[in-house]
Amino acid sequence: MNIGELSKRTGLSTSRIRFYEQSGLLQAAERGLNGYRSYPPEMVQMLELIAMAQGVGFSLDEIRALLPPGLQGWDHEAVVGALRQKIADIKAMEKKLQTSKKQLQALLTDIEARPDNMDCHDNARRVLSHVLAQQSESLASEAAAEEKMGKLMRTGHRKRASVA
Repeated sequence: MNIGELSKRTGLSTSRIRFYEQSGLLQAAERGLNGYRSYPPEMVQMLELIAMAQGVGFSLDEIRALLPPGLQGWDHEAVVGALRQKIADIKAMEKKLQTSKKQLQALLTDIEARPDNMDCHDNARRVLSHVLAQQSESLASEAAAEEKMGKLMRTGHRKRASVA
């Protein structure tokens, strides 16, 4: 099939298909006597797999490392490991996004709590002072947690050294 038909079947633009080919994600298509690329039917499945992998967050380099030529010879352990890592990455991103959402909601609540007799400029200063105070408290609690962790690690290291 030619690139136009492949594009229609996959919903991908011809330039994207060419890009995937040039970047090594696809084997180079054979060219007919007329110079046009000719793709085998399994290329539809390959392109759908690449698009799906990108859609769930895999980079082109990650896909290239996992994708066997012609969909033959998958490295089961590598695929399972990459999927587990991507799930862990997504969980970490969800946690970070949840924290960001809470911070933005708190900021919005603080901004909307502007006293009726306060202008926008003074409210901005009031909100900024709250934000800076919260950051200072957060940094202080992080420093205390790091100090506590350091003490635990030093104590644990001494205990292991005395056992040895």
